[in-house]
Amino acid sequence: MWVTDITASYFRIVKSHYLLLMFLILLLDFISNPEAIGLNLWPPVRAMEKRTERTEVVLLATGSFNPVTVMHLRLFELARDHLHETGKYKVVKGIISPVGDAYKKKGLLEASHRLAMAELATKNTDWVEVDAWECSQTEWVETVRVMRHHQQKLEAECQESPEKVAHRKGHKRKRDRSCQDVPDLNCSNRKVVPQIRLLCGADVLESMSVPNLWKDEDVLEIISRFGVVCISRLGNDIRKFIYESDILWKHKNNIHLVEEWISNDISSTKIRRALRRGQSVRYLVPDAALEYIEKHELYNEQSEEKNAGLSLEPFKRNCFSNPS
Repeated sequence: MWVTDITASYFRIVKSHYLLLMFLILLLDFISNPEAIGLNLWPPVRAMEKRTERTEVVLLATGSFNPVTVMHLRLFELARDHLHETGKYKVVKGIISPVGDAYKKKGLLEASHRLAMAELATKNTDWVEVDAWECSQTEWVETVRVMRHHQQKLEAECQESPEKVAHRKGHKRKRDRSCQDVPDLNCSNRKVVPQIRLLCGADVLESMSVPNLWKDEDVLEIISRFGVVCISRLGNDIRKFIYESDILWKHKNNIHLVEEWISNDISSTKIRRALRRGQSVRYLVPDAALEYIEKHELYNEQSEEKNAGLSLEPFKRNCFSNPS
């Protein structure tokens, strides 16, 4: 009798271990190949990975670029390094947007020349490009409108299919292996739209306090909606200026200040002065742009007097809309 009980107990134990072993085998097979039964364990993991991804940023620099200098290009490198070092951002592109002729600044060369020089200056960079939209407009375009234009352009591109974007840009389509044979729940064609950030020097940020040069509502939208990356030179107390501005102080967390520790006092104004006097500006201006200047004999006493006596278009427009 007791032998029978022992035998029965033994077989029950063996059976339970066998069932447990089979369950573990099936579980391991399920985890390694969940698609085999139409399920997927990985969405939460991928969602977590997406939350830790860095925000993509496009740096937009507006201005005269009259002419473009090596310092203009240097701003992009400084800004990209700073944003990458925060661990929160990934700069995917830089854009140079020359102002149009209707800005009416004294000594402002024709947009066609300034655009051509900027394109030559950036021909050897793989991430900074020149955009002609702003300078091709017949009227002066406010900076905030330029930023809206490029943000809307990025949004439109992200809504397009990868095939269409690749065909338009001339790029080969990259296949994401992590998304092969994965349901749409995990690999959507929708891409997070990069954020436009205004790239500028401290002088541009300080100019926002000049009456009628900028509209308060434009400054507010630029700072609060888009954000600014400002390159500050040694000795420039830009933090004090931000403190003294209610608008900038309120949104100070959306202003990235980047210190330029290697002193560089290059400016387009000084470049034009040297050229008028027949002095060399080699290594201050990109070689390709300098060759263009010499070929077309640009920047002389006559060109510096262009628009002399005229008011900047922002002053005219803003004074008219704000007669007080």
